Amino acid sequence: MDLTADDIMIKDPVTASPTELVATANIKMMRQGIGGLPVVENGETVGIITHRDTILAGKKAMNIKIGDMMTKDVLTIKRDTGFDEIVNLMKETGYQRLPVLEGKKLVGLVTQSCVINALAK
Repeated sequence: MDLTADDIMIKDPVTASPTELVATANIKMMRQGIGGLPVVENGETVGIITHRDTILAGKKAMNIKIGDMMTKDVLTIKRDTGFDEIVNLMKETGYQRLPVLEGKKLVGLVTQSCVINALAK
């Protein structure tokens, strides 16, 4: 397939701030029907938080900030990352979400659903 991340990504993903509470991230994900949020601070992607993270926080989610719970070393891709490379990255790492960056700025998000939708077309 000659597709790139730019062709299949979510162009304006819902994000979170590291200073927000984990409970807030959980509510955002539930309302949007999504399983993870890129974490952005001062225009830069600094992490990712997933529904699984919010479950691990349990009752403490009301008192823990996203910055303390998020994954900080996030695997990212660029707009021109090829479809096959995206599939291989997801397969090799088990990651379900790959933030798309231009420099350090978040410009999109490729999820497993994006990949499946591209295959179905």
